[in-house]
Amino acid sequence: MAKLPLKQEQIDRVKDLAKTIADKVQRFISKHSSISVERTVLRLYGVDGVDGEGIPLPNRVVNLWREHGDLSVGISKSFAEAVLTSGKDPQTTAELVCRGKINFSDPSRFSDVDIKRKEKELSTHAVAALDATRQRKLEKIEKCPLPKQPWRYLIVATGNVYEDRTQAKSAVLAGADIIAQIRSTAQSLLDYIPYGPTTEGFGGTFATQANFRIMREALDKASEEQGRYIRLVNYSSGLCMAEIAACAAFEYLDILLNDSMYGILFRDINMKRTFIDQYFSRLICSRAKIIINTGEDNYLTTADAIDQAYTVTASQLINEAMAKNALLTNELLGLGHAFEIDPKIENAFLYELAHAQLARQLFPEVPLKYMPPTRYKSPDIFYSHVQDTLFNLASVLTEQGIHLAGILTEAIHNPFMQDRYLSLCSINHVFNTARNLGNEIEFKKDGFIAGRAQQVLDEAESFLKSINETGLMEAISQGRFAGIGRSPNGGKGLDGVFEKGPAYSNPIMEILEEDGEIHD
Repeated sequence: MAKLPLKQEQIDRVKDLAKTIADKVQRFISKHSSISVERTVLRLYGVDGVDGEGIPLPNRVVNLWREHGDLSVGISKSFAEAVLTSGKDPQTTAELVCRGKINFSDPSRFSDVDIKRKEKELSTHAVAALDATRQRKLEKIEKCPLPKQPWRYLIVATGNVYEDRTQAKSAVLAGADIIAQIRSTAQSLLDYIPYGPTTEGFGGTFATQANFRIMREALDKASEEQGRYIRLVNYSSGLCMAEIAACAAFEYLDILLNDSMYGILFRDINMKRTFIDQYFSRLICSRAKIIINTGEDNYLTTADAIDQAYTVTASQLINEAMAKNALLTNELLGLGHAFEIDPKIENAFLYELAHAQLARQLFPEVPLKYMPPTRYKSPDIFYSHVQDTLFNLASVLTEQGIHLAGILTEAIHNPFMQDRYLSLCSINHVFNTARNLGNEIEFKKDGFIAGRAQQVLDEAESFLKSINETGLMEAISQGRFAGIGRSPNGGKGLDGVFEKGPAYSNPIMEILEEDGEIHD
C-alpha cells in the first residue's frame, strides 16, 4: 500500500499523549459506578423481563435497592444475598424482590463468606456466557469465512424489526457484508431498555434483546446461504451503554456503536456517566469479541472538515487509548472518520485521501470505520451518486476496514431498498476494478497529500498537548470538539452516578479486568 512520509517518533508522541489523557479519565472511572452499571450486573447474572407495569426487572430491582441499600457498595452483594434467601435462580429471585417477598432492608441471615461465595458463582457463570458468545462467533466464521475488507456496511431502519429483517436479507443478496439496524431516534435518552420485539420506531428500530435475536437468526441463515459471514451492528451508547453491550453479547452481535464522546456532545448525556458506563461496556465487548465503532465522523457535521480535521485525529487517538484501557484489542477498534469536505473546494478529493491515509497509517491494524458524505449531499441524485463513488474509491485505495454505504437519496428521504441496491452496485464495481490501486501508486514526499496529512498530524499533536494540560472533561466543557460545549455536571444521567465505597463489589468487572488479556 502507498505510504505517507510520516515520522514514527511523532506517531509515538501523539499516542503517548492520548494515553496520558485517557489514564487521567480512567482514574475517575475507577472510583465511580452508575445505576446502569449495576443494572448490567443484574443482566449478566441472569435477570431479564418486565414486571406487570412493563418496567424492566433490572430497573425495578436497582430502584428498590437504592431505596433500602447502601449505594456505595453496589448491587452485587445485596442481590447475591437475595439469591441465597430465595434459594432460587437469579430471574426468580428478581421477581420475588419486585413482588416484595424479599426486602433489601431485612437483616442479613448469611455470613460474608457465604455471600462472597454466591457472588463468585454468579459472576463466573456470567463471564462464561460472554466466553460462549465469543466461541460461538468464531465457529460461525470458521464455517462461513469473512469477506475481504473494506466490509460493505448497509443500514436498515424501518422501525419494524420484521421489515428490517426482510430488508437485511435483500441487502445481503446485493453484496452487503454488515447490516446495521439503526435504533429509534432518541433511544439513547431512555434510562431503560425496551423489552420484546417492536414494530414501531421513529428513524429506526428500538434496540431490544428480542430484536437482536430476530436479526441475528436471519443473518445466520443468510450467511449460510451466501457462504460468507454477515455481521450485525447495533448501538451501545446513551444511558444504557453497558446494558446493551450485555444484551448484544447474549445474542451474538458483532459490532456496537460505542464512542467516548458522541453521547456527551450530540445527546447531552452527562460526561461522567458516559465515561463510567462506556468502560464497563467495553470490557464486555472485549471479552465477547464485539467490534466497537466510534463516532468521530459526527464532528464534521457541525464543524468544518478542513479546519477541524485535527479534532477527528485527536479523538481517534483518545478513543484508542481509552479502548486499550478496557482491554479491547486492535481487531476490535472500528475508529471512525468521514468523507465530509465541501466538494466545491478545489482538490477536495486530495484532502479526503490525505485524511483517510493518515488514519490508515496511524492505526494500521484496526478495521477503520469510514463514513460517506452526508453534510454536502445534494437532492440531485446523480451528483450525489458521483460523490459516493469518489468516496468508494478513497476507501478501497486507502484500505479502510468498514465502509458505510453512501446513498444517492441521502438528502431527500429515508432511502428505499432500490436506492441502497444502487449504492451497493457502485461499491461492488469500484472495489472490484480498483482493488489493488493502493499498491500501484506512491504519494509524493513533498506533494499536496503528504503535506496536508502532516499538517493535520501536527495540529492534532498540539491539540492533545493542550488537552493534556486542561484534562479531557475541561476540554469538552470548552467546546473544543465539534464546537459543542458540555458541563461536567450537566446533561442527563448524572443523578445515576455514585462514588464507590471501600466495600464496593462488582466481581464481574474484576474478572474481566484481571484475566481479560488471556483472551486477546
